[in-house]
Amino acid sequence: HVQLVESGVGLVQPGGSLRLSCAASGSKSSVRSMAWFRQTPGSEREGVAATLTSSGITFYGDSVKGRFTISEDKAKNTLYLQMDNLKPEDTAMYYCAADAKAVAPWDWIGGYTFWGQGTQVTVS
Repeated sequence: HVQLVESGVGLVQPGGSLRLSCAASGSKSSVRSMAWFRQTPGSEREGVAATLTSSGITFYGDSVKGRFTISEDKAKNTLYLQMDNLKPEDTAMYYCAADAKAVAPWDWIGGYTFWGQGTQVTVS
């Protein structure tokens, strides 16, 4: 079992930057995929970015390519999402997710077993 705790709640102006963190604990060594999703009220959860922990391969949603960067600090068991050039449409609840397999496709919500509680990002 893996526990995920997000941090980095923020209110930022358009064009600004924010970094989200996701601290993992428990059976972290079994994790093969980690990802960030986001969701706004009334909408489906959307894949933002993901990484395969063994290879470091990363994936990004079209709407965030070139603006967001996913990274992992294995020593700290922490996943990050660096968000630059933020836009009002990036406003959402952001969730960290993990699974013991290489989830394919990377943004398949049902492929992730472990989820954090979410952290709110508001761009206004």
